[in-house]
Amino acid sequence: MQLINTSSCRFVGVGLNGNIMCVRRGLCSRRHSLWILLFLLVVCIAIQTFVARQARTDKLTELPHLRFTINKQHLISPLQNVWESPHSESSLTIEPDLKSLQAESTSHLQHQIDEYGKTSDYILPRHMNKIVNLATGSQMEARKVSPRKLLLPKHGNKLSFGLSGSLVLNSPKRSLGLINTSTPSVFLKAHTKATCQPKSHIVFLKTHKTASSTILNILYRYGESRNLTFALPLNKHSQLFYPFFFASHFVEGVSSRSVREFHIMCNHMRFRKSEVAKVMPENTFYFSILRHPVAMMESIFIYYKSIPAFHKTHSLDNFLDTSWRNYNSSVTNNHYAHNIMAFDFGFDNNVAADAEDLEERASMAIAAIERDFHLILISEYFDESMILLKHSLCWSFEDVVSFKLNSRSEQTRHTLLPDTAEKVKRWNALDWRIYLHFNTTFWHKVNSLVGQEQMKKEVSQLKELQTKLANTCLKDGGAVDPSQIKDVRLKPFQYGAAVIQGYNLNTHIDNQTKTKCQRLITPELQYTDRLYTLQFPELAEKHRQATRMVAPQPQRSGRSSKMTWAREAHHRRIIRRKFSNLKNQKASTSALLTRTEANNKLSTL
Repeated sequence: MQLINTSSCRFVGVGLNGNIMCVRRGLCSRRHSLWILLFLLVVCIAIQTFVARQARTDKLTELPHLRFTINKQHLISPLQNVWESPHSESSLTIEPDLKSLQAESTSHLQHQIDEYGKTSDYILPRHMNKIVNLATGSQMEARKVSPRKLLLPKHGNKLSFGLSGSLVLNSPKRSLGLINTSTPSVFLKAHTKATCQPKSHIVFLKTHKTASSTILNILYRYGESRNLTFALPLNKHSQLFYPFFFASHFVEGVSSRSVREFHIMCNHMRFRKSEVAKVMPENTFYFSILRHPVAMMESIFIYYKSIPAFHKTHSLDNFLDTSWRNYNSSVTNNHYAHNIMAFDFGFDNNVAADAEDLEERASMAIAAIERDFHLILISEYFDESMILLKHSLCWSFEDVVSFKLNSRSEQTRHTLLPDTAEKVKRWNALDWRIYLHFNTTFWHKVNSLVGQEQMKKEVSQLKELQTKLANTCLKDGGAVDPSQIKDVRLKPFQYGAAVIQGYNLNTHIDNQTKTKCQRLITPELQYTDRLYTLQFPELAEKHRQATRMVAPQPQRSGRSSKMTWAREAHHRRIIRRKFSNLKNQKASTSALLTRTEANNKLSTL
């Protein structure tokens, strides 16, 4: 008989041997191990319970791990709130579980929709199948856009999902602006600088007479210095077959599949997003620039004076008074005279000021631009636009600094009377509404992305850099008339009644500095030609040989216009040759069929 003392693991008995003692000690130590494992299991369960409880607490607060700063110097009234573009890279991004808010948010949103009787354009997160468009600017009157779209009024009701502050919730594809319920409003800014990466896939819709040639130069310089690939026009054209709607095969290298990836598209085109998306990657940044329609119309009238709509009129006032007689939308190039910005963005520009559907068409155009473009700049605030572009693309001051290109001399500029300005706004009513809207959203973008004080500081820095470069690069420190330009390779293309100015380089700068300075002042046509030669050297050589065979006629616009004339003449000759070949083929086919029929008749005889 043996007794075991479990507390001490000592064994009492008679006739015990060493082997039995060893076995029993092992059993006792194994029991200790089981107690240790049980203790560790209890600790793990406790940790898991704590983590789960903390996660539920985060969900209830709806702002898990959110980090933001409050810029107190940019307080605005609730009536001034304008919400970020659906594509804004700088919008504060949070991904809370919205299930707990679904019932409240949906009922509040339904109240808004029922009140105005329409649905909208901006899509809520996937938990809510309601749509609301938060339109802004001077055209905030409630109006029907299209089925399932709404532009809410400027004043009064605000959407609120119970979150204080001015926030933007981003779903994977679209974003929803939440209107602030507190007074004063506070802009919350995400810490994006730490993760900011320079963008290199860019589409710039180059609009007419909006300082777009200067932006083109900025993009050309950025891409060339980093060996990026441009989506250049086919057959060395200067434009992407404008004014036709853009098609992907207008780009050199698309049909031949000789280019695997395009980085930047920035030449003149009539925008069509579906075709552009065939060429550019999905993560491409889209932006464009607008100009006040009155100033733009004055510039267009001078620059395109030779188009049929302007040709018979002696002044802009005269055209506006007789536009019903002189303007024919079906005549080639007359689109320049009417709502040219809307035309460039791909919309029908022939909209009368008294048209019943003007407001609806303007709303649809605004909604489409907001959907397709991440950023719209304003020409009148060019320096501020460059700072905004700098932040949006995560570029440097050196990347966005520039000199004015394709700019007219003061002698060809004319101040318009207030009465004339009102006529222009009425004539270009669609452009005027588009401009008003994006002029407003531009400043709210400045407030949310940069801030007023920071904007002033950075504009000052940009101007200082520009002055420094002008002193280094430019002879006499500024632009000169084309007759005073020494290097014909830097003479800009002259067209219409405008006198387009250019620059002379300083002669005492070293070669490396000269190269950088020369890029800053190279006109659009010459720069496009050089980039085409760099990307497609073999095709460029073929075009060069073909151009030499054509004797250019002298024109007042100098070497650049001669090059353009020779190139276009060459293309016209190629087209005529193709049509001639088609006619010959048809004639040969007809003769062959005739002989075949005659032989068949003889064989039957």
